[in-house]
This record gives sequence, structure tokens and C-alpha cells, in this order.
Amino acid sequence: MTLRLGIAGLTGRMGALLAEEVPAAGAVLAGGVGHAGSARPAPAGVALYGGLAALAADCDVVIDFTHAAAAAAHAAALAEAGTGWVLGTSGLSAADEAAVAAAAARIPVVYAANFSAGVNLVLALAERMAAALPGEAYDAEILEMHHRQKVDAPSGTAIGIGRAVAKGRGVALETAMESGRHGHTGPRKPGAIGFAALRGGQVVGEHTLIFAAATEQIALTHRAFDRRSFAAGAVRAALWLAGRPAGLYAMRNVLGMD
Repeated sequence: MTLRLGIAGLTGRMGALLAEEVPAAGAVLAGGVGHAGSARPAPAGVALYGGLAALAADCDVVIDFTHAAAAAAHAAALAEAGTGWVLGTSGLSAADEAAVAAAAARIPVVYAANFSAGVNLVLALAERMAAALPGEAYDAEILEMHHRQKVDAPSGTAIGIGRAVAKGRGVALETAMESGRHGHTGPRKPGAIGFAALRGGQVVGEHTLIFAAATEQIALTHRAFDRRSFAAGAVRAALWLAGRPAGLYAMRNVLGMD
């Protein structure tokens, strides 16, 4: 049976790319719901549904690139419908992530900070490097830059890198994170994981993880030049997710890294 996919955020920038990638992957695009604040029309011939619940009832998996404010409501609607969920929205709060986890007890969910294969390899490397480079000797700093329209900082991908570093070091990111330093901050805390966010132009996404010691410095960088890599990865995740048991999955599962 041909897989039917829906897109939450169909009229956004990612939605337009997803609408092209879904049929290219051999799936059926059931339709979508619009992206709040977007004046773009839906792609020609693609149905716009009145809400997520109606879309979920008519497809096997929903791919969701919308806004963090919608995450909890989407989690409830998709869990109620029994529809798989590929979630790429960034900036989720702890409460939002709890709602995602609750939905994953009832439906299969792939939740990822970034869907590109390259970024997910960086995440795996970041964890291994952090385990090998102790925090008391190697300071970890994460620098990211995105387009001027991005509304959250640090980016979801930067947070994902930070979590990978924290996991490699056996600590919680929340206890080690330093972000937005300004003024007389005092010396750097031992073991801190630092974040700096740049915004400007139309940069798709750049992330650099730096390990700086007294005797050497190591930098791991990923640059995205086209959002299509994110769209293609999200569709790949949706195809992989179909028919899976309920659970919270990551892109490393989709890529066969776990």
C-alpha cells in the first residue's frame, strides 16, 4: 500500500520543499495545514485541511515543521488519531518535550533537531569527542549562524550538539550550558558548554563545535547550503517510521546508527 503523508506547515519554506520531496520518494501527499503567518499559497493541486486533526485522520504520517507553540496541541491530536509524527520544530520547552514524549507512548515519533545526514553524523562525533576530551582540559564552545528570520536561539541543532557533548561527558546540558555571555561575567566555569548565536542575511545554517585546550584546538563544522537536505531527510524519516511501534525515535535510528 502506498504511504500517505501530510505536511503541517505546508505553506512555509520547508513545506514547499517537502511537497516536492514526498512524491519524489514514491509516497502520496495527502495534503497539509498552512503555516501560521505565511502568505504563501499551497502548492498547486495540494489540499489544505482546516486543522491538524482532519489531516491526521487522512494520512499515515504527518511531517511537522511549524512553531513550538503548536507542539503540545499537535502531540495530542496525532496521538488521538494514531498517526505517526515526524517533528522538526525547534525551540521546544521542557513542557513541550514532555508532551512529545507522552504522544510517543501511543504513536511512533521521530523528533530531531536536524534531519540532514551530515548533521546527525556531527552529533555522533560530538558525543564521542566529548567522551575522549575531558571538560577540565577541553573547553567546549558551540557557534551557530542562521538567517535573520529565525526566531529561536540557540538553534535546535546547536542545542542538539550541546546535548551530545553533555551526554559524552555524563552531565546534564541544563547544568553545564552557558549562553549569551555579556558584561563582566568572570572566568569561564570549568566544564561549561558555551553557546553563541549569530543572525544575519539568509544563511541556511552553520554550526561549529570547538574543543579548546591549552595546547590544541579542534573544530568540527557543518554548513548547510540548501534546505532541501532537511526536507529529504524528513521524508526519509517518515518512510522509515511507517508501521513502527509507538516510541520516541531519533534520526540516528533512521540512519541505522543505533
